[in-house]
Amino acid sequence: MSIKKIYLFCALLISNLLIAQSGQKYTISGTIKDSASGEELIGVIASIKELPATGTSTNEYGFYSITLNEGNYTVIYSYLGYKVDSIKMSLHQNIKQNIRLAAAGSSLQEVQIQATKSNANVTSTQTGTISLDVKEISKIPVFFGEKDVLKTMQLLPGVVSAGDGNSGFYVRGGASDQNLILLDDAPVYNASHLLGFFSVFNSDAIKDVTLYKSGMPAEFGGRLASVEDIKMNDGNDQSYHLSGGIGLIASRLNFEGPIKKGKGSFIIAGRRTYADVFLKLSNNTALKNSSLYFYDFNAKGNYTLGDKDRIYISGYFGKDVLGADNLFGVNWGNATGTFRWNHIFGPKLFSNTSLIYSNYNYNIDISALGLSLGIQSVIKDWGLKEEFQYFPNSKNKVLFGLNATYHTIVPGNLTSNDSSISSTNIQTRYALESAIYASDEIKVSERLKFMAGIRLTTFSLLGPGTFYTYDPSGNESDSAKYTNGQIVKTYINPEPRFNANYMLDEVSSVKASYDRNVQNLHLLSNSTSSNPTDLWIPSSNNVKPEIADQFSVGYYRNFNDNNYEFSVETYYKILQNQIDYKNGAQLLLNQSVESQLLFGQGKSYGVEVYFKKKFGKLTGWIGYTHSKTLIQIPGINNGSWYPARQDIPNDVDVVAIYTLSEKWTISASWVYNTGYPVTFPSGKYEVDGNVIYYYTSRNGYRMPDYDRMDIGATYKCKKHGHFQGEWAFSIYNVYDRWNAYTITFQQNPNNSQETQAVLTSLFGIIPSVSYNFKF
Repeated sequence: MSIKKIYLFCALLISNLLIAQSGQKYTISGTIKDSASGEELIGVIASIKELPATGTSTNEYGFYSITLNEGNYTVIYSYLGYKVDSIKMSLHQNIKQNIRLAAAGSSLQEVQIQATKSNANVTSTQTGTISLDVKEISKIPVFFGEKDVLKTMQLLPGVVSAGDGNSGFYVRGGASDQNLILLDDAPVYNASHLLGFFSVFNSDAIKDVTLYKSGMPAEFGGRLASVEDIKMNDGNDQSYHLSGGIGLIASRLNFEGPIKKGKGSFIIAGRRTYADVFLKLSNNTALKNSSLYFYDFNAKGNYTLGDKDRIYISGYFGKDVLGADNLFGVNWGNATGTFRWNHIFGPKLFSNTSLIYSNYNYNIDISALGLSLGIQSVIKDWGLKEEFQYFPNSKNKVLFGLNATYHTIVPGNLTSNDSSISSTNIQTRYALESAIYASDEIKVSERLKFMAGIRLTTFSLLGPGTFYTYDPSGNESDSAKYTNGQIVKTYINPEPRFNANYMLDEVSSVKASYDRNVQNLHLLSNSTSSNPTDLWIPSSNNVKPEIADQFSVGYYRNFNDNNYEFSVETYYKILQNQIDYKNGAQLLLNQSVESQLLFGQGKSYGVEVYFKKKFGKLTGWIGYTHSKTLIQIPGINNGSWYPARQDIPNDVDVVAIYTLSEKWTISASWVYNTGYPVTFPSGKYEVDGNVIYYYTSRNGYRMPDYDRMDIGATYKCKKHGHFQGEWAFSIYNVYDRWNAYTITFQQNPNNSQETQAVLTSLFGIIPSVSYNFKF
């Protein structure tokens, strides 16, 4: 498809929907909020009693719009966990109707993973999408009692942790860098604390989390596997509240309240671990002078300027610090910022303008034997996003917009005070990534609706610098110098998106989707696990954009008045321009790192089964995923297909939550997955008395299978005035399973002719307790 045809398609899509509708029609629009906190509610259903098949839902800022023929109607506003509200309206002109819904209270005894309409999993066009209710994930047992949205996400089908002590996770066979993680639209490049044991997201500061595994909406791009769209709390615009928690390893504090009651609010949330405090109590000097902690800080404010305008500003700052007796230290951290302006042009047109900042960096310091070395790497983004949502009638929702991001990537700099070790500055890379997009969700009939969209992405690598071209063997074949801002290479890629839903009856549906995603930032790591010092590089004259075409088909069914939810979904991905490394590749501080790379194709396919109980004293879910991820790269394994690092054929997740009483809730989770592929030596030989291991097949072996059970309990204390306390107990790895972290090989000290495989595990059973409060 030519670029001209793509632009023509977008123009026809939008212009066709801007044609005036026949007959006298008027629009009901407004914003829906929580009556107690003033938080905008995402996904509230506004339905028409007299027209059962007609309705709409609020967007991520609580805005809704529905256009109807002139007449008298009853509008019903419904949202899971809230009291239903209804208003009779005489529609003879456009009506602005803002709504504040009241929470239904604890009598429902429900635990929801989806904070939307109870059968939205059946009726929506979206495949492979799950929204997490942050208020409920605190009931799920987690490591050291710290509730964690990303750890909870890894209990869902199609999502697998990369392992203990690993900062990554895999979605539908995608690598860990192929997940786009957004916090208020700002990308987060490393979402882990303490090498993956905690995520950077303080759940006290998070309002909504949506995971897209397939059928990605047109506004998202830049990664192949998934999108994690995370929204921060806006804060309470009615009254001031202080909440927090004290645990064995970390404490947190959250303060929120109105800037001006009913018009604006703020939230400030902080969290810090204090393992380093206990190290200071040690008699061991090395431990006393060591560092081991992380902190993070979230802040957000918003203010309503008038009936049509509202502004938001939010930020995140976090850092990890690890150090050993002032001899070695590594620290890494993220900083993000978003300024957002919402404007309502009219009852049918809503706009969102965002300025976005993101910065991820790490530093390594080594001070030993008179040496002082420092290594630094940075990836920094400045972005602009302009988006419009148009609601022409009750059968169409149109979204269109553009975004642009300027990337600055410092692959690595080495500073040294020793003349025998030269300081090294790897060239900083600059790139401009931009896109225009449009989509339309169309209701064709009572049974059929679909969403069609297109995203056109451009990526330009920019000067200044010297850029080398390498032949297939990795030898330099050409070089050229470019000045500041000069374009080195540009890639243009269309990314079509399509989702369809056919309702078989009121409780079941069949869905299908196709989406193409393009990735221009690539994470390089030749270790067996992701770590904070992995290297990001942009697409270039040698490295082409990675491309994934995904096809997905699923069957969705609810039972017993939506109390039980079942789905089975299968997918197939075709992967282009996949990256792997030469044997013995040197990635860190390598000016010609692109010469160490090999390129090829891949494929990933699988089936996901999901069964969930949503209401009652016992709630929870069971998820099972069977999948394969294979890649084929000339120069590796004689050009044969081989399993990718993230090829995990079987994954099982079981979560159960039981409400014993108004005060006690108990929970348990169990996970199992096949061990991931690794490259182990197939033999050995000796050279000058030194043992050399011989490797044959890349990823030809597997780590042992992984399984673990966690249990937890929460006790809600008696309320005293406005003060509410809660104790949370958990046991991580309750049956003390020592899962493999690494396997290394060494000579048997008692028999030099024998080789030993040495398994290292990180954790056995770990109990924890924390106290949470709010007033």
